[in-house]
Amino acid sequence: MVKLKKRLVPSIIARNQKELEERIAKVSSAKILQLDIMDGRFVSHSSLDFNFRLPKGHYYETHLMIRDPEKWIKRNHRKAGTIIVHFESLKDHEKMNKVMRFLKSKKKRIGLAIRPETDIEKIIGYLDFVDEVLVMAVHPGKYGARFLPKTMRKVMQLRKLEPRLDIEVDGGITPKTIKKAKEAGANIFICGSYIMESDQPKKTIKIMERLI
Repeated sequence: MVKLKKRLVPSIIARNQKELEERIAKVSSAKILQLDIMDGRFVSHSSLDFNFRLPKGHYYETHLMIRDPEKWIKRNHRKAGTIIVHFESLKDHEKMNKVMRFLKSKKKRIGLAIRPETDIEKIIGYLDFVDEVLVMAVHPGKYGARFLPKTMRKVMQLRKLEPRLDIEVDGGITPKTIKKAKEAGANIFICGSYIMESDQPKKTIKIMERLI
C-alpha cells in the first residue's frame, strides 16, 4: 500500500490586502496555505481579485475559481508553488494542455479541481499530467457551505485509479467530515471557515491535524 503524506491546509478568502494579511496572521502556524481566487463570475463571490502581496514564510497554493485561469496564471504564477485550475473553466482540451505545459515550464505543481457535479470520467485523461486533484465537497464560492457526502465516492474512485496521487478535499471540512474524507482516500484536507471562525485557530489546527 502506498503511504502518502497527509496534510491539513487552511484556505484564505479575502476582499482586500488588509483582510488577507489578517487572515494569514490568524493561521500563521500552518506551513501551507491555500488562496481562493474568485472572480465573481465562475462563482458568485469574489476573493483576492486584486494584485495582492504575500508575506514570506509559507508555501502557497492557489485555487483558481475563475473563468479565465490562463490570463491569471500568466500574470501571477510567481505567487504560488502549486496552481490548481478548474476543469470546468478549461473544458477545451487544447486550452487545458496549453495551461499545463506553461505551468510545467515554470516548474509549478499542477492541480486539477472539479465541482460536485463533475464526473471523474471527464478528467481521467489528465491524471498522468497533474500532481494533485482537488475534489470540491461543496458548491464552491464562499466559507461555510454544506458538505456533500456523495462527493466522497469520487475520492474513492480516484484513489482506486491513482494510488500515488495527491487527492485534496475542499469544503465543509470539520472534525466529523475530515474523517469521512480520510476514509474515502483523501490525503490533503482544505479547511476554511472551521479554522477562521475559531477563537483559537492554532489549537483548532492541531486538533484537526491529529484527526488525520
